[in-house]
Amino acid sequence: MTDSNAIQFKRISYERFLEDIESIAQQLEASRWRPDFIVGIGRGGLVPGTYLSHRTGLPLLSVDHSSKVHEFAEALLVHIAGCANRGERYLFVDDINDSGKTLSYLRSVVVDQGSADNVRFAVLIDNASSRERVDFSAQTIDRSTEKDWFIFPWGAVATRDAWLEDAQEDPDRLGLAPQI
Repeated sequence: MTDSNAIQFKRISYERFLEDIESIAQQLEASRWRPDFIVGIGRGGLVPGTYLSHRTGLPLLSVDHSSKVHEFAEALLVHIAGCANRGERYLFVDDINDSGKTLSYLRSVVVDQGSADNVRFAVLIDNASSRERVDFSAQTIDRSTEKDWFIFPWGAVATRDAWLEDAQEDPDRLGLAPQI
Protein backbone atom coordinates (compact mmCIF):
# COMPACT_ATOMS: atom_id res chain seq x y z
CA MET A 1 0.00 0.00 0.00
CA THR A 2 1.24 3.49 -0.79
CA ASP A 3 1.38 6.43 1.59
CA SER A 4 -1.78 8.45 0.93
CA ASN A 5 0.16 11.64 1.74
CA ALA A 6 2.45 10.92 -1.22
CA ILE A 7 -0.45 10.93 -3.67
CA GLN A 8 -1.37 14.20 -5.34
CA PHE A 9 -4.57 14.40 -7.36
CA LYS A 10 -4.50 16.19 -10.69
CA ARG A 11 -7.83 16.93 -12.36
CA ILE A 12 -8.05 16.72 -16.12
CA SER A 13 -10.51 19.34 -17.37
CA TYR A 14 -13.27 18.47 -19.78
CA GLU A 15 -11.72 20.87 -22.29
CA ARG A 16 -8.35 19.10 -21.99
CA PHE A 17 -10.10 15.76 -22.44
CA LEU A 18 -11.71 16.99 -25.68
CA GLU A 19 -8.33 18.26 -26.91
CA ASP A 20 -6.82 14.85 -26.16
CA ILE A 21 -9.56 13.05 -28.09
CA GLU A 22 -8.96 15.36 -31.05
CA SER A 23 -5.21 14.74 -30.85
CA ILE A 24 -5.67 10.97 -30.97
CA ALA A 25 -8.21 11.26 -33.81
CA GLN A 26 -5.76 13.35 -35.84
CA GLN A 27 -2.92 10.91 -35.18
CA LEU A 28 -5.14 8.04 -36.27
CA GLU A 29 -6.11 9.85 -39.46
CA ALA A 30 -2.48 10.71 -40.22
CA SER A 31 -1.40 7.10 -39.69
CA ARG A 32 -3.63 5.89 -42.52
CA TRP A 33 -4.34 2.76 -40.46
CA ARG A 34 -8.11 2.59 -40.13
CA PRO A 35 -9.73 0.30 -37.59
CA ASP A 36 -13.08 -1.36 -38.16
CA PHE A 37 -13.94 -0.95 -34.48
CA ILE A 38 -12.93 1.05 -31.47
CA VAL A 39 -12.81 -1.00 -28.26
CA GLY A 40 -13.26 0.92 -25.02
CA ILE A 41 -11.54 -0.82 -22.10
CA GLY A 42 -13.58 -0.70 -18.87
CA ARG A 43 -13.55 1.24 -16.74
CA GLY A 44 -11.31 4.12 -17.72
CA GLY A 45 -11.34 3.64 -21.47
CA LEU A 46 -15.10 3.50 -21.96
CA VAL A 47 -15.70 7.26 -22.06
CA PRO A 48 -12.66 8.05 -24.24
CA GLY A 49 -13.62 5.16 -26.51
CA THR A 50 -17.16 6.53 -26.87
CA TYR A 51 -15.94 10.03 -27.68
CA LEU A 52 -13.37 8.74 -30.16
CA SER A 53 -16.08 6.62 -31.77
CA HIS A 54 -18.25 9.70 -32.27
CA ARG A 55 -15.30 11.78 -33.50
CA THR A 56 -14.17 9.18 -36.05
CA GLY A 57 -17.55 7.72 -36.99
CA LEU A 58 -16.31 4.23 -36.12
CA PRO A 59 -18.46 1.72 -34.23
CA LEU A 60 -17.71 1.13 -30.55
CA LEU A 61 -17.31 -2.15 -28.71
CA SER A 62 -16.57 -2.45 -25.01
CA VAL A 63 -14.61 -4.91 -22.92
CA ASP A 64 -14.82 -4.61 -19.14
CA HIS A 65 -11.37 -5.71 -18.04
CA SER A 66 -11.84 -4.08 -14.63
CA SER A 67 -14.86 -6.25 -13.76
CA LYS A 68 -12.85 -9.49 -13.77
CA VAL A 69 -15.99 -11.18 -15.16
CA HIS A 70 -14.88 -13.70 -17.80
CA GLU A 71 -17.88 -13.24 -20.11
CA PHE A 72 -17.36 -9.47 -20.29
CA ALA A 73 -13.58 -9.51 -20.54
CA GLU A 74 -11.49 -12.49 -21.60
CA ALA A 75 -14.26 -14.25 -23.55
CA LEU A 76 -14.86 -11.10 -25.60
CA LEU A 77 -11.14 -10.62 -26.13
CA VAL A 78 -10.79 -14.18 -27.44
CA HIS A 79 -13.65 -13.48 -29.85
CA ILE A 80 -11.99 -10.23 -30.97
CA ALA A 81 -8.70 -12.10 -31.46
CA GLY A 82 -10.44 -14.53 -33.80
CA CYS A 83 -12.00 -11.68 -35.77
CA ALA A 84 -8.67 -9.86 -35.94
CA ASN A 85 -7.06 -13.02 -37.28
CA ARG A 86 -9.65 -12.94 -40.08
CA GLY A 87 -8.69 -9.36 -40.96
CA GLU A 88 -10.86 -7.08 -38.82
CA ARG A 89 -8.99 -4.15 -37.29
CA TYR A 90 -9.39 -2.98 -33.70
CA LEU A 91 -8.23 0.12 -31.86
CA PHE A 92 -8.21 -0.48 -28.09
CA VAL A 93 -8.68 2.71 -26.06
CA ASP A 94 -7.87 3.28 -22.40
CA ASP A 95 -7.46 6.39 -20.28
CA ILE A 96 -3.88 5.87 -19.18
CA ASN A 97 -0.98 3.48 -19.70
CA ASP A 98 0.52 3.46 -16.21
CA SER A 99 2.34 0.25 -15.31
CA GLY A 100 1.37 -1.42 -18.58
CA LYS A 101 -0.39 -4.33 -16.87
CA THR A 102 -3.70 -3.79 -18.67
CA LEU A 103 -2.03 -3.48 -22.08
CA SER A 104 0.13 -6.51 -21.36
CA TYR A 105 -2.98 -8.53 -20.54
CA LEU A 106 -4.78 -7.35 -23.69
CA ARG A 107 -1.78 -8.19 -25.83
CA SER A 108 -1.46 -11.64 -24.25
CA VAL A 109 -5.03 -12.47 -25.20
CA VAL A 110 -5.46 -10.66 -28.53
CA VAL A 111 -2.15 -9.80 -30.17
CA ASP A 112 -0.32 -12.96 -29.15
CA GLN A 113 -2.97 -14.96 -31.00
CA GLY A 114 -1.31 -13.80 -34.22
CA SER A 115 -3.31 -10.67 -34.99
CA ALA A 116 -0.69 -7.99 -34.26
CA ASP A 117 -1.13 -6.27 -37.63
CA ASN A 118 -4.82 -5.69 -36.95
CA VAL A 119 -4.65 -4.31 -33.42
CA ARG A 120 -3.50 -0.92 -32.15
CA PHE A 121 -3.63 0.83 -28.77
CA ALA A 122 -4.48 4.42 -27.85
CA VAL A 123 -4.45 6.19 -24.48
CA LEU A 124 -5.02 9.72 -23.34
CA ILE A 125 -1.89 9.63 -21.16
CA ASP A 126 1.10 7.39 -21.85
CA ASN A 127 3.76 6.61 -19.27
CA ALA A 128 7.16 6.71 -20.97
CA SER A 129 8.56 4.35 -18.34
CA SER A 130 5.78 1.78 -18.76
CA ARG A 131 6.76 -1.72 -19.81
CA GLU A 132 4.22 -1.50 -22.66
CA ARG A 133 4.06 0.84 -25.64
CA VAL A 134 1.03 2.37 -27.33
CA ASP A 135 0.48 3.47 -30.91
CA PHE A 136 -1.41 6.70 -30.20
CA SER A 137 -1.43 9.02 -27.18
CA ALA A 138 -2.33 12.62 -26.44
CA GLN A 139 0.07 13.21 -23.55
CA THR A 140 3.22 11.54 -22.28
CA ILE A 141 4.42 11.47 -18.70
CA ASP A 142 7.20 9.62 -16.91
CA ARG A 143 6.07 7.84 -13.76
CA SER A 144 9.64 7.80 -12.50
CA THR A 145 9.17 11.52 -11.81
CA GLU A 146 5.41 12.21 -12.23
CA LYS A 147 3.46 10.69 -9.31
CA ASP A 148 0.14 12.54 -9.65
CA TRP A 149 -3.07 10.50 -9.77
CA PHE A 150 -5.10 11.81 -12.69
CA ILE A 151 -8.78 12.50 -12.16
CA PHE A 152 -10.56 12.37 -15.49
CA PRO A 153 -13.91 14.14 -15.92
CA TRP A 154 -15.91 10.90 -15.52
CA GLY A 155 -14.07 10.06 -12.31
CA ALA A 156 -14.57 13.49 -10.77
CA VAL A 157 -17.91 12.38 -9.29
CA ALA A 158 -16.21 9.78 -7.08
CA THR A 159 -15.20 10.56 -3.51
CA ARG A 160 -11.65 11.36 -2.47
CA ASP A 161 -11.61 8.04 -0.60
CA ALA A 162 -12.49 6.24 -3.84
CA TRP A 163 -9.66 8.07 -5.63
CA LEU A 164 -7.25 6.99 -2.89
CA GLU A 165 -8.45 3.40 -3.07
CA ASP A 166 -7.99 3.34 -6.86
CA ALA A 167 -4.55 4.95 -6.61
CA GLN A 168 -3.41 2.54 -3.91
CA GLU A 169 -4.83 -0.58 -5.56
CA ASP A 170 -1.64 -1.14 -7.55
CA PRO A 171 1.52 0.69 -6.42
CA ASP A 172 3.08 0.03 -9.85
CA ARG A 173 0.61 2.49 -11.36
CA LEU A 174 2.28 5.42 -9.67
CA GLY A 175 5.74 3.93 -9.68
CA LEU A 176 5.57 3.72 -5.88
CA ALA A 177 6.10 -0.03 -5.52
CA PRO A 178 9.22 -0.94 -3.55
CA GLN A 179 12.12 -1.74 -5.85
CA ILE A 180 13.82 -5.07 -5.20
